[in-house]
Amino acid sequence: MRIALDATPLSVSTGGVRRYTEELARALALAFPEDDYYLISDQTFQFSGVRPRNLKLVTSQPQNVIERRWWLVGVQREMSRRGIDVFHGTDFSVPYLALRPSVMTLHDLSPWMDPRWQQAANRVRVRTPFLIRTGRATMTITPSESVREQAMARFGIHSGRILAIPEAAPDWMQPLERVDKGVDTAEAPYFLYVGTLEPRKNIHTMLAAWRRLREASAVSLVLAGRRRRDFPALPEEPGLRILGEVPDSDLPRLFSDAIAVLYPSLYEGFGLPVLEAMTCGAAVVTSCDPAIMEVSHGAAIHVDANDEAGWVDKMRALLSNPEELQARRARSLERAAQFSWNKTARLTREVYAEAIRRFER
Repeated sequence: MRIALDATPLSVSTGGVRRYTEELARALALAFPEDDYYLISDQTFQFSGVRPRNLKLVTSQPQNVIERRWWLVGVQREMSRRGIDVFHGTDFSVPYLALRPSVMTLHDLSPWMDPRWQQAANRVRVRTPFLIRTGRATMTITPSESVREQAMARFGIHSGRILAIPEAAPDWMQPLERVDKGVDTAEAPYFLYVGTLEPRKNIHTMLAAWRRLREASAVSLVLAGRRRRDFPALPEEPGLRILGEVPDSDLPRLFSDAIAVLYPSLYEGFGLPVLEAMTCGAAVVTSCDPAIMEVSHGAAIHVDANDEAGWVDKMRALLSNPEELQARRARSLERAAQFSWNKTARLTREVYAEAIRRFER
């Protein structure tokens, strides 16, 4: 089989969709060496880490004005040149003409919820429902059952055409021996947030809770992640460390040494930072979002996203109870062990085969 995956998410430096696209493509190529996989886009992109020989990178250069209309013409001609059997749109889109089977990953429904969450998603808001409802997407994948149910309700997708396939943490995301930060050291113990700084992530509730906790405890808060344009810059203050984007190689150490990882998001399709934190053996305090609870399955501590006092209580409890903290870390590792990109790839490959069967009917 020859499969093309949309590589456009790899044109940005960080983010959950980039992680999904890169790790899935690598896992597919490793799990199915008899297949040929092509990451294709009309935009320049980068692939990091090991690339299997049967995974090829294609940055398409339009041959004429018509091919510049990528989703209508350009992607079709590129796939025809390479004899592609099925296309996987890894980020809310598939080609506009249904000339071959296609699979769309619908990561979440945030573009259709609070308009403040995705101010730059107007094209997705209009295009994606059209592609689903008119059958351009032969099959749809969601990262969680909660998003699958939301998508069926909103877009009228038949249950046989949409499957939930969970994501996973990269193989290199492993727990490291902890280096405890004591109050008598130069670097204070810290809570950690990893993810994009954007309105949907509810950063300000987390900040307010941490400030209340810090009134009685010398504990820091570390924020690691890209700040989106629609999120205001945070002023400097004692104990707050804003790292910005960090190399992937830094994440296992950040996760492993944290008291706990905080993830107060208002809405998620999966919550990959939560799983990555658990893979490194971190205790996690997160919101009661259905998708995150599905991923956590009781391993994380859940608090109502906007319950500032509740966040303070849970953070204080972990800070003052080493036995509970250790138990939570153990539960994180146990739950995270149930996910792998190899499993994700094998389930996804089955969807490709189903898309071909349905297209040929």
